[in-house]
Amino acid sequence: MTEPMADRGRGTATALTVPETPPATEMEALPLTTNSHLRQRDLPIDAMRVWTMSFSPVRFRRTPEQIAQCDPSTYNIVLLREGALRRVDGATDVTYQPGDVHLNDSSLPFRLDAHGARTISCVGVELPKAMLALPEDRARSLVGRRLSAREGLGGLLATVLDHIVADHDSYRSADAPRLAVVLRDVLTGLFTNALEDERQYIPAAVHRRDLLLRMQAFIDQQLHNPELGPRLVAAAHNVSTSYVHRLFGEEGITVAGWIRERRLQQARRDLTDPAMHTVPVHHIAARWGFSHHAAFTRAFRAAYGVAPSDLRRDALPRTPWRECQETEEAALTT
Repeated sequence: MTEPMADRGRGTATALTVPETPPATEMEALPLTTNSHLRQRDLPIDAMRVWTMSFSPVRFRRTPEQIAQCDPSTYNIVLLREGALRRVDGATDVTYQPGDVHLNDSSLPFRLDAHGARTISCVGVELPKAMLALPEDRARSLVGRRLSAREGLGGLLATVLDHIVADHDSYRSADAPRLAVVLRDVLTGLFTNALEDERQYIPAAVHRRDLLLRMQAFIDQQLHNPELGPRLVAAAHNVSTSYVHRLFGEEGITVAGWIRERRLQQARRDLTDPAMHTVPVHHIAARWGFSHHAAFTRAFRAAYGVAPSDLRRDALPRTPWRECQETEEAALTT
């Protein structure tokens, strides 16, 4: 950090304890006023990091040197609440107002000038690029672009972030994967819609990728349905069954294999959830679309090398929410 922020405010936040440290992007922070302050709160959620920040006018910089030294390969989605942010990079010079959302890429240098109020505030989420499953070249086309959090999926994102920050102490540790899925799906939808607005400029390969993402999101919503299969997916997206098979085949997977994997993942999550320890295993299997308990047990053992009942018995208890605060003096994370 070239010049550390002075008089940094301190705050606390309750956070989910997770097996892996959520990503964090290092930036320089250069104060633009003599009476500078910054308050940051972090909430690690699965492999994501939800955060809030309030600070005096400041210039943030992500430099090529920092990228070369450490690149966590993340996207950082920023929702501005108060003040103004001006982003400058090699291709962009845009100013964001309250209610605007923009995307930062940890692999790209940029500068953010925060001004327009005595205290600028924002909320956001940082997550590994792989979690969005968007083609990286298309996601990069969204970097720096002004999106709206005043309506549609942008408004839903604002609501979800606000609830996570305000109600963090009401969530259980086992809720972390569920919250991460909600955020991932909302963000994927927001960015997919933004790409749809530029459809005439998007190559056919990207259209197919976006359609595959929508199909996978539909499958996640229908995992409980025993009738879920290629025909149902095709009908929901107005395409032929053979086209559904082709899209999944281009990714080296089958439709049936993807459905089975997602169902097993959800069943495994429930089996290790302390809140569901009294729910019979066959009820959990049926909840996720497995109509035959024996077939579920065989598929589960093949995928995880252990029977469902044994996994439940051996699962370690989750740790509760804990206090967490990031206050590095050498570098800020946003």
